[in-house]
This record gives sequence, structure tokens and C-alpha cells, in this order.
Amino acid sequence: MEDVKILVVEDEGIIGLNIKKKLKSFGYTVPAIVATGEEAIKMADITFPDLILMDVRLKGDMDGVETAEKIRKNFDIPVIYLTAYSDGEILEKAKKTEPYGYIVKPFKANDLHSSIEIALYRHKTEKSAQEKACSDST
Repeated sequence: MEDVKILVVEDEGIIGLNIKKKLKSFGYTVPAIVATGEEAIKMADITFPDLILMDVRLKGDMDGVETAEKIRKNFDIPVIYLTAYSDGEILEKAKKTEPYGYIVKPFKANDLHSSIEIALYRHKTEKSAQEKACSDST
């Protein structure tokens, strides 16, 4: 398996460490666990992860949905929401950011792993299709 980096954006420290432990057991690298949207954007720019696991509720001025939208606009990094919130309003707001997944806590480790692998595969195939389209048009 290639070295896959996953940035964890989670405002609860213990939960973030638990997620990191699970990710490492799957063979992924976790360059950082951050608690705010501002930190997430900064770390995305510094570490350029392959995927971001994003909580909807964060510390600071931006929530996870706003953060994911900024990351989507500025970086080509897929986001999976990993959250305890699943009400309709939040889900509708989150859908607009075109996430690669939405996992409701508590989750099973295998569900997390499957969602990550599907998101990484989807992102890779979409990127290949875009590159092919660009090279075909030149």
C-alpha cells in the first residue's frame, strides 16, 4: 500500500487520538489532528494529505462544512465527514460541499476503512479522467 496521509479534523482530543489509532492500524499515516477550521486549512496546505476526515462541529470561527468548502475550492483533497450530527439541515448543508462520504459516530472501524478506500479510489479515478480530458483537448 502506498503511503496514504489522512488529516484528522476533530475538536474532541480523545476522539481524534482514537481515530488516529484506527487509521494507523489500517496502515495510513496521520500527519496531524487539528481542532479548528483554520488549523485544518493551514495543515492541508503544509502536509497536502490524500484525504481529510472532518467533523462538522469544530472549535473556532468556522464549522466543518465551511472548512470543507474552503478546502475544496483551494486544494484538490477529498473530504469525508465523520460526525455525531445527522439532522437534515446539516446534511443538506454538507451535501453542497460535495463530500466523498458522511459517516455518523459512533462508527465501526470497518465502515471507516471501507469509506476511506472508496473515497480514495473515486478521487483517483476522477483525477485521471480530468487529466485525460485536459490532454485530449490540447
